[in-house]
Amino acid sequence: MSKILIVEDEDSIAQLEKDYLELSGFQVEIENDGEAGLNRALKEDYDLLILDLMLPGVDGFEICRQVRQNKNTPILMVSAKKDDIDKIRGLGLGADDYITKPFSPSELVARVKAHLARYERLIGSGQGHNDIIEIRGIKIDKTARRVWINGEERAFTTKEFDLLTFLAEHPNRVFKKEELFREIWDMESIGDIATVTVHIKKIREKIEYDTSKPQYIETIWGVGYRFKV
Repeated sequence: MSKILIVEDEDSIAQLEKDYLELSGFQVEIENDGEAGLNRALKEDYDLLILDLMLPGVDGFEICRQVRQNKNTPILMVSAKKDDIDKIRGLGLGADDYITKPFSPSELVARVKAHLARYERLIGSGQGHNDIIEIRGIKIDKTARRVWINGEERAFTTKEFDLLTFLAEHPNRVFKKEELFREIWDMESIGDIATVTVHIKKIREKIEYDTSKPQYIETIWGVGYRFKV
């Protein structure tokens, strides 16, 4: 049974999320304080975190930042703020998804299931040897989920790794942002293109020598992105 931690200071919302997730078969725990939520997220093993942004003590951004430095646990951010800047900041810190209040409990459950299913598929490989992709100085170990750039290992979040690997596995093919969102996030885009844009930017910062003149992930203006070999 997958174990989920909800960090949410509005108890009525946290309980509603908990009820619907438990009805779907998940084990759910709640923390209403940011600092306590951060401590539990770092010290205990959870399969997914649901973080509110505005929290007493430590906000959701800081929790996301610290967790992502130590773990690849899928992170779903929740906020009443609809500003793109908050969404971009959260995704830039390593969150896997962002959902705006008010939202339907069924949508939350669907997103949780999608992220857990993808994460479990990616870490559950039973291959006897590591599956490696090597392209012009980039080495991607799909089995160990590790990446080296010219011999130097770089840290990637779960979705950054997924997106980089997917593009590298389909070289010279142009993908629309909507296609990448559906492939990596396992759901319809619903116009949330900022997610893809932010992740491409973060990947470029880690693999490109000059992000203004990318040698690997090209922007095809008006269309999407292509991994060039």
